[in-house]
Formats: sequence, C-alpha cells, structure tokens
Amino acid sequence: MPEPSASPDAHHEPARRVALVTGASRGLGREVALHLARSGHDVVVNYRRHADLAAEVVAEVEAEGVRALAVPADVADPDAVRALTTTAAERLGRIDVLVANAAATAFKPLVDLSADNVRRTFDLVVGGFVQLVQGSVPHMRRGGRVVAVSGIDSVRYMPDHGLLGAAKAAMESLVRSFAVELGPAGITVNAISPGGFETESSRIWGGSKFDVMKERFSAQSAVKDYGTCADMAHAIDYLVSPGARFLTGQPVVVDGGLTVNLADLDALHDATRAFEGGFALATGGDGAVGSPSSGATT
Repeated sequence: MPEPSASPDAHHEPARRVALVTGASRGLGREVALHLARSGHDVVVNYRRHADLAAEVVAEVEAEGVRALAVPADVADPDAVRALTTTAAERLGRIDVLVANAAATAFKPLVDLSADNVRRTFDLVVGGFVQLVQGSVPHMRRGGRVVAVSGIDSVRYMPDHGLLGAAKAAMESLVRSFAVELGPAGITVNAISPGGFETESSRIWGGSKFDVMKERFSAQSAVKDYGTCADMAHAIDYLVSPGARFLTGQPVVVDGGLTVNLADLDALHDATRAFEGGFALATGGDGAVGSPSSGATT
C-alpha cells in the first residue's frame, strides 16, 4: 500500500483541504464541488467533454473564496487518471478528499446489452475507482477521505439497472476492502447510496414517465418527498468531515426512507417498468449522452 505523504513544513501548509471530484461539470458532481467549496475546500473539477460547463463550475467555486482547477480526464482510462491525480497534487499541493462520482451505463434489459456496454460501465465505475484511489492516496495524509457514489440499485432490483447495479455492487465491495487497507493510514473510505433524486440521468432514465415515477418514489419514501443533489452533497460533506473519522467501509443510504418502506413496493415497480424508454443511455458526471436508437456507451 502506498504511504500517504508526510506533512510538509508548516510554512508551506495549504490553508485549506483539497477535494478532487470526478464528473463535476454538471449534476451531482457539480453540486458536490460547490458544496465542498462552501465548506472551505479547494476543488479540482474533473470533466470529460464539457470544458465550458467545467469552467462555469470553476468560476462558481472561486466565487466562494477558494481555489479551483478544471482537469479533463476520462476516468475509464488509467493513464488519464494518473495524469489527473498528479496534476491535482502538483497544482494544489495535495489531495485530501476524493469523491468518485463519474459513471455511465446503458439502461437496457441485461439480455440486450452489448459487450461494449458492459466493458465501458465496469471500466468507468469499477476500474476507474481503483485507479483514482491508487492515484490519490500517495498525496493524502492522515484524515484523508474517499467517497464513492453508489446507488440503491446495488442491492435492490430496478428495471434496466442490472448492469449499473452490478458495477456499483462491485464498487461497494472495493470500498470495504480499501477501508481496511487504508484505515491504519488514517484514511476513511465510504460509499453514498442515493435513492430517488432528481438529476439529468434520472430524467433520461424515466423519459416521459419521470414525473409519475417521481410522485411514486415520493409517496413510498418515509419523508414523502423526492431527493435533490443538495441532499446528497450534504451527506458527502459529512463523510469527508473530521467528525466522520470513525465511519468507514460503509454504504450510507440516503433515500428518505424509500428502501425501508415495502408497503407500496409493487406499485413502485409497476411505475418504473412502465416508463416509455426515452434515451437508452444515461450518464453520471460528465459522460456523453447517446441517441435513442444507438444505445451505445461512450
């Protein structure tokens, strides 16, 4: 296991912790980047394609009085990830927080998936996570934090989420192992597992039935509401805080009590099965969205 970097001389100590957020040009990644900026972190905004959106996030982060840096990288590419973590550490001095948010998949029945769909999803969600941790840990000190963005599809059936759910389940297994391996170095590793919440990806998955699904998810949740990116960002902010030093190796479910309420489960499944397709591909972070007919991952 690579040893975390030693503390530099106090005269060169950065005033703020540095957070690297993947897929941060839009959606949940953008909200997490802004939230961590507001809580005093310098932020590395990773993106894959949309440099203009990443530049907007950088400007918003800097408006909070902290430093920001946009770095392009396809997280499915090991060489790109090594360059990303090296650039982050060289430009901002260190990496204290890693939020692995970028994801992409094809929302299809398992029997309709192509080999490329499977490869791309696992390269990004599983392989990318391993590479990000390996690249970040040498630049971390005691108190370092790693958070992987998972989802309730890792443990619950959701229509056309079989592939993404399998990749997220594998990522959660890695979270447990990394937590044990990195714990002696004072680094915690956790996953956040959102339920229904509003993002571009969830709207693509739901298609024309999104509003119906949102209503059903809200009705089933314990709090009778639908989640937001801000809800997830607040949870991540806690997981990377000093107060969470004794919480590690856990998938923290943030779903408003959706998965503990089985009363309306059949109705919920009926609603999610009934959506009318829309785009076959949805992404997290900065992945590209394909056409309705292609169904190919990018």
